[in-house]
Amino acid sequence: MKVSGFTIIRNAIKYDYPVSEAITSILPLCDEFIIAVGNSSDATLDLVKQIKSPKIKIIETVWDDSLREGGRTFALETNKALQAISPDSDWAFYIQADEAVHEKYYPVIHEAMEKFKDDSEVDGLLFHYKHFFGSYDYIGESWNWYRREIRIIKNNRNIFSYRDAQGFRKRPNEKLHVKLIDAFIYHYGWVKEPRTMQQKKLNWNTFYFDDVWIDKNVIKTDEFDYSKVDSLARFDGTHPQALIERIKKINWKFDHDISKKNYSVKEKIKRFIYLLTGYRIGEYKNYKII
Repeated sequence: MKVSGFTIIRNAIKYDYPVSEAITSILPLCDEFIIAVGNSSDATLDLVKQIKSPKIKIIETVWDDSLREGGRTFALETNKALQAISPDSDWAFYIQADEAVHEKYYPVIHEAMEKFKDDSEVDGLLFHYKHFFGSYDYIGESWNWYRREIRIIKNNRNIFSYRDAQGFRKRPNEKLHVKLIDAFIYHYGWVKEPRTMQQKKLNWNTFYFDDVWIDKNVIKTDEFDYSKVDSLARFDGTHPQALIERIKKINWKFDHDISKKNYSVKEKIKRFIYLLTGYRIGEYKNYKII
């Protein structure tokens, strides 16, 4: 069995993306790893070159900054990395630059890839998610966070990155048939120093909206306000080894009263129905679990 990892990154230093940690966290499961490095205004290329592994293959790309609709740029860049993996790989393992996998899940992931490698009905593997917010001690608890997503796909040239690269589909535009596995992706996209978080959010919006929309809808402030959150839970587990040194360097303080639950009326209704039926109304599912 051959596994190719892949990711995209641009301006990792400027916006404090833990891309080295993300890659390192799944590198033991991969036989090669493709990093598509976009044209950056910082030393991102040098950063990824410092990852000492013969598995690493870097391709340099140029992002289309004029494409400001629905985050399509992220999917286009992801497809560049996906298309660069070796044709003889069985699986392609996608990790975003602010995600990581805990090493305790390696056996489960490896076993699933072996089990379904030759099963033509299975297009990919679906992961659970933990979304960290504010600091490494809290995770998002409301249903605004997506709880599952595809991160491992078959090396099938008909599979492509969908919309803003959150998930994948198969040509012409079919949802993938996936197996849900007992493993989590840890998402750290909302754990940054408040000034950097605000800068990252402003930059992120430029891939979805034009300047007029941003000027009208984005609050003008120097620091991101982490207190404006609906519901958090305390994280009582351990983080991936790849993140330990980064976590030690945290230089801001964030505390939250987890007893405060500021659910919207819509979510309160959904939670009530879920308690009665076990069904989550309106949950986004870009996949078919088989």
